Amino acid sequence: MATRLLILGGTTEARALAGRIAAIAGYDGVLSLAGRTERPLPQHLPVRTGGFGGAAGLASYLKSESIAALVVATHPFAARIAANAAEAARVAGIPVVRLSRPPWRAAKGDNWRSHPSLEALVQGLAGPPRRLLVTIGRQDAARFAGAPQHAYVFRSIEPIDLPPQLGHALTIEERGPFSLASETELMRRHAIEALVTKNSGGDATRAKLDAARGLGLEVLMVERPPAPDIPEVASIADVIDFLAHHAPPEKRGV
Repeated sequence: MATRLLILGGTTEARALAGRIAAIAGYDGVLSLAGRTERPLPQHLPVRTGGFGGAAGLASYLKSESIAALVVATHPFAARIAANAAEAARVAGIPVVRLSRPPWRAAKGDNWRSHPSLEALVQGLAGPPRRLLVTIGRQDAARFAGAPQHAYVFRSIEPIDLPPQLGHALTIEERGPFSLASETELMRRHAIEALVTKNSGGDATRAKLDAARGLGLEVLMVERPPAPDIPEVASIADVIDFLAHHAPPEKRGV
């Protein structure tokens, strides 16, 4: 019987990891998606959609499905899911590893203002109106109703349902990766004065930071929440190596 793996996904890295796992004989992988994206990309492994019912529900699933190892490859800001995974793996008695892309670091010429949370960032938006490009995903866009005086341009993969206070905002539906040229053109076309983003890391959306630097714009950055106490790696190769030591693929014919 193949070694069963569960990947908690939703990121570009999770999709790439699923492709690697699918190509390794002796692994039987399942990719779990939260279901927040209405038009997810095709995946390389069987997909399970929806929540588990917290840490207890996930632990029950791990046991009932004979999962040998758990890989957390969710968004760096999915703090609750990562914490539940850590607890569920402990209860189920199986190894767990987190694949987390390195955070972005400010470079020479950057003008970043960091905030510990999105709530703190919105509170700091008091003052005269500015034109802001917001790239924090559709789930949290409504929070900016707390600072409705600004001219917002919200970009997300899927449509955003904005509250009445933000009825004047512009929404753009696009999926990365984005180029430096396209990001620079976008910011110039909308006369953007500052970029609002989360420190998600990765290359797919890095160009917006480079564009902001080139245009001399301020970047309002939400820093990552605390990470759970589980092993963390930064590459797919490291995940494969972790699994080879803690949950190796079942050898056929043995």
